[in-house]
Amino acid sequence: MRSHEEQRRQNISQESLRQREAVKPPGYAGAPSSSSAQVALSSREAESNLLERMLEGDNLRLAYKRVVQNGGAPGVDNVTVANLQAYLKTHWEPVKAELLAGAYRPALVKRVEIPKPGGGVRLLGIPTVMDRFLQQALLQVMNPVFDTEFSCILKR
Repeated sequence: MRSHEEQRRQNISQESLRQREAVKPPGYAGAPSSSSAQVALSSREAESNLLERMLEGDNLRLAYKRVVQNGGAPGVDNVTVANLQAYLKTHWEPVKAELLAGAYRPALVKRVEIPKPGGGVRLLGIPTVMDRFLQQALLQVMNPVFDTEFSCILKR
């Protein structure tokens, strides 16, 4: 019988694999080697490639699904997770244009104080649902890249 920790690690590993497969663009062969001879893209091209992958429809649908599943309180704009789909229909094109232009800035974070059982408070920052959606979309693209790189480093 497996321990709870082993089961959790296996579930995380399987979920990570599903994320990688969900966001790989056609023809993606894997993360490039860190060897300077093999680094062909300029940092601007690499940034553009990550942004393009972030904005792919499949990746955005998966990010939307995860944000909705996670739920959570609204941020400073008071947009709830339940209202995210309608909010995206109205605001997606300007947000996408800002992202592509490099002009997008996340909204302020709503500060909430959570009382601790022993007294005092714990500060919590709640981003807007739109910012959580964009963070999730970017995480899904970057996580497989970093997982691969860190795995290579750890194997050395």
